[in-house]
Amino acid sequence: MTSTAPIRRDTRSSGLRGNPTATLVSVAFGLFMVGLDATVVSIANPAIAADLGTSFAELQWITNVYLLGLAAFLILGGKIGDRFGRRRTYVFGVAAFALTSVAIGLVGSTTGVIVFRALQGASAAMLMPQTLALLRSTFPRERFGMAVGVWGGVSSVAIAAGPIVGGALVATLGWESIFYINAPIALIGVIFSALALKESTAERQQGRFDILGVILLATGLASLIVAIVQAEVWGWSSGLTIGAFVLGIVLLGLFVLTEWRTRNPLLPLTLFGSRGFSIGGLAIGTNFFTLLGVTFFLTLYLMNLRGIEGLTAGLMLLPLSGVSIIASPIAAVVVHKITAKWTMITGLLLIAVSFFSLVATSVDSPYWGMVIPFVALSFGVGFTMTAGADSIVGSAPVQYAGVAGGFQATMLQLGGALGTAVFAAVVSSSVNSGTESIDLTAPDRGSLAQGIVPAQLTGADVVAAQDAFLNGFHNALVVGATVAVVVAALALVFIRTRRHASVKTVLEETVEGEAGHR
Repeated sequence: MTSTAPIRRDTRSSGLRGNPTATLVSVAFGLFMVGLDATVVSIANPAIAADLGTSFAELQWITNVYLLGLAAFLILGGKIGDRFGRRRTYVFGVAAFALTSVAIGLVGSTTGVIVFRALQGASAAMLMPQTLALLRSTFPRERFGMAVGVWGGVSSVAIAAGPIVGGALVATLGWESIFYINAPIALIGVIFSALALKESTAERQQGRFDILGVILLATGLASLIVAIVQAEVWGWSSGLTIGAFVLGIVLLGLFVLTEWRTRNPLLPLTLFGSRGFSIGGLAIGTNFFTLLGVTFFLTLYLMNLRGIEGLTAGLMLLPLSGVSIIASPIAAVVVHKITAKWTMITGLLLIAVSFFSLVATSVDSPYWGMVIPFVALSFGVGFTMTAGADSIVGSAPVQYAGVAGGFQATMLQLGGALGTAVFAAVVSSSVNSGTESIDLTAPDRGSLAQGIVPAQLTGADVVAAQDAFLNGFHNALVVGATVAVVVAALALVFIRTRRHASVKTVLEETVEGEAGHR
């Protein structure tokens, strides 16, 4: 008699290699480094600027170019792992991340820091998509949900630890140490991975790489970001700014045409026929547009305008980053109860409410008045991220689930880069208009846009300069809140209520999207 029982894969291992727990520990090293670098740099920005004489636009690029490196190569990184081996690609990514981190600390110039930050982002794009793929190829289905939970926990702990670790390292060993710390983590991770990880590749037949799509997408996004960031230097009406905008739009238009005509596109455009997919992408982009934009300027506000030391500033931001550890699991339950649509709307409105609350901040605002907005923002980000993941991955056909996750991760990184750039443009504009009556040089105004009041000012001019920075920060908060409300309205009008997903499914889709797995 022929058995009808389902065939199950034996994922047990008699040794370390291929052992599920050992695999989880191995990928945790890469996850922790990437998560730590997502937030640790914000605390070091004032020290980097002071040491290297970094301009305001250059300081933004130190943050933005890392995010662009991630955004441009996440999907490609996943495809490379699928074809040439996830273990091999992961180990390469971890090693490259460590080497570029050390180079950032050693290079000694702003230009060098920006270049190696871009390479660091590209390295992160190589390792991140492999982490979940390695877990999926190792853990049996009944234990995969547990692995997913640990995956998310490692990322959340790293992100929450970033401001504290960064503040402590900058205060004691200098800003370079926040990058050097990646070297020992990576060394242990590479050795452990070489012993524990089992090679895996995608079982499906692979098509050709869409290299032209990768080039067009990366250069198009870079052109737009250059236009936004450099507009403060070139002027919004200058030929260079307009030219960069036009070039970016043309390149992205060519990317769309290429994707329609390519047999194996980097991003199948038919996915955008789903309202949930499209609005979910906007929500994810808005999520990190607001989060990274406000984090960048909250750090400058606390450390430069108010003179709070790095470690203390990191601890003050802990309610914002630390609550994220529990926000996503709670959001998974909420998605199960009220669907992704209403969870997304709730999250976006929480972001807007927190931003409007922070508009009341002044030079001497009590810290406890900021804690509640920080917590509300953290829950808003967690709700929006989880609901966006469910909406994007759940709206895509099964065969495109990995591509959908890569799209989500790309929107996440692009939103973060745009958030920093747009917030900076708003603050700089307000500083320039608010200090017209004060005799300041262009470098003085650039420093004031970072919250540094020029030392030569006295009396009423000091107050006016402080108000100019705060007004710019408040205007940026209003812009962020408005964007969140608009996307919430789009979700309300266009997304149809879908089935109630299980908590386990929501968590898995959230992590898959964050990893950018393909």
